Amino acid sequence: MAINKTITASNLPSLRMRLDFVSCILQTFVSMHSFLKKLTTRLTHLCAASLACSSIGLASDWNQFRGPNGSGIATDSHPPVYIDAQKPVWKTNIPDGHSSPIIADHLILVTFQSDNKLGTLALNSQNGNIEWQKDADISKLEKVHAANTLASSTPVSDSKHIYVYFGSFGLFCYDLEGSLIWKKAISPPQTLYGISTSPILFEKSLFLVLDDDRNLPDSQLSRSRVVAYDKSDGRVLWETPRHYNRSSWSTPMIWTKDQQHDLVVMGNGRIYGYDPRLGHEKWFFNGFTRETIAVPIAGNGKLYASASMRGGGGDLKLDPEPFWKAALNFDTNGDQQISKNEISTHFTIPLRPELPVEHPGFGIPLPGQAEARKKRQIQFFNWRDTNKDSVWTRDEFIADMKVGSGRPLLAAIQPGGKGDITQTHRAWELRRGIPEIPSPVYHDKRIYLVRAGGLLSCVNSENGTLIYRERLNAPGQYAASPVIANNHLYCVSQQGLISVVKLGDSFEVTNQSNLKATINATPAIDKTTLYVRTEKSIQAFR
Repeated sequence: MAINKTITASNLPSLRMRLDFVSCILQTFVSMHSFLKKLTTRLTHLCAASLACSSIGLASDWNQFRGPNGSGIATDSHPPVYIDAQKPVWKTNIPDGHSSPIIADHLILVTFQSDNKLGTLALNSQNGNIEWQKDADISKLEKVHAANTLASSTPVSDSKHIYVYFGSFGLFCYDLEGSLIWKKAISPPQTLYGISTSPILFEKSLFLVLDDDRNLPDSQLSRSRVVAYDKSDGRVLWETPRHYNRSSWSTPMIWTKDQQHDLVVMGNGRIYGYDPRLGHEKWFFNGFTRETIAVPIAGNGKLYASASMRGGGGDLKLDPEPFWKAALNFDTNGDQQISKNEISTHFTIPLRPELPVEHPGFGIPLPGQAEARKKRQIQFFNWRDTNKDSVWTRDEFIADMKVGSGRPLLAAIQPGGKGDITQTHRAWELRRGIPEIPSPVYHDKRIYLVRAGGLLSCVNSENGTLIYRERLNAPGQYAASPVIANNHLYCVSQQGLISVVKLGDSFEVTNQSNLKATINATPAIDKTTLYVRTEKSIQAFR
């Protein structure tokens, strides 16, 4: 049969229909190819994980900051208790950031800051290879304290998607292949140190605490609020004002008791319980210091929440000697006094004596401009120089020593209250050994807390009595929260010391290892592996 190749007006519509049909078929093939490519990649990862399950990290529910519901516990996991810092199974260099690693499927996920760029990294848990990197499209970066970073909020995952929050922009949602699903611009809160709170998930909602030092227009009320977003598209489901709260850094958690769910949020001297589905405030509990950082935890039928004195003081009655010893860093002539002519660039009144003097969190903050800085330093000196002889003596320094404001507190709260439950639902309280940054962790009717200086406390969760309080022989500051797995507690200092402590009523250090690197992030744990983020890398130990 001869083929008519002549196009006429009469057969043009028929030809168009044929071309449209062919185009449709081609688009279908392209879509199927893309789908099969993604499916093949996913199956490859699943098969690799299955075949190598005896030697590599397995999937876990460590899907948010501090793992399941922020508890810090990896159940049925067996990471090593003897860690050789020189022999990680893999080590991958990454940019800076204080966000903690999470685990989704075969991926280890973190956010990062590199110069003026922010983004998300996905690493293969088997070998540490970077599978994808997604830079966030951000035009203006927020201002943060020198001790903080622009990538301090930890991602959260529902095993299908990854949700990332940057204070400089808002929320990003990616699938596990790194494709952007949606993004949501959110006006950045103004906080004292910069953003560090992390998002969490419950049912269809993604929760974010947006406490803010700024006021509403023409008002003395704060712009602070807690917001629930639809995790499928980022639209706001509900928003509840927190008008009397200012900047805070705690990540929320879900407290479930007798099939009742409370969204628990700390901030500005209080802890609150909200209805996670509707957003209304159910109860609050007073008595904490203004600066709240730790994540609340639940166990033994109670809720436990902690906050230290502003400036890091963990005891109601402070030991002045570490503060005086820290001040003597400015004693250049070695006469055990500090004279006005010994005021140097870093001179300030110590707040956190565990830190080096050049660390931005060491003492009361100073202006950056040289003339203003010198003026403030002279003011600091004159406050303590009570006899006006231009010299600080030990007695003079200690007599006027005041660290921060508020009172350190670990409180146990009973469930079921409404409104102000400060007096009615207080089970017990403790005011010794309370950390500034690390969150407590609960296990088997015991609460473990590690604070600056490497001081580890074990507390009876039923009555608040101290079981033991011991030093880890791992001094310095602690920013990472302790985590539990394999019948052991893992405590990580900012200086890079990992202390592995056996759980129980007796203090027993099983192993200590020094990574010799700065660590601000809380480790992540899967079935066999401990993942540690340092200032410049992620390392896997199994």
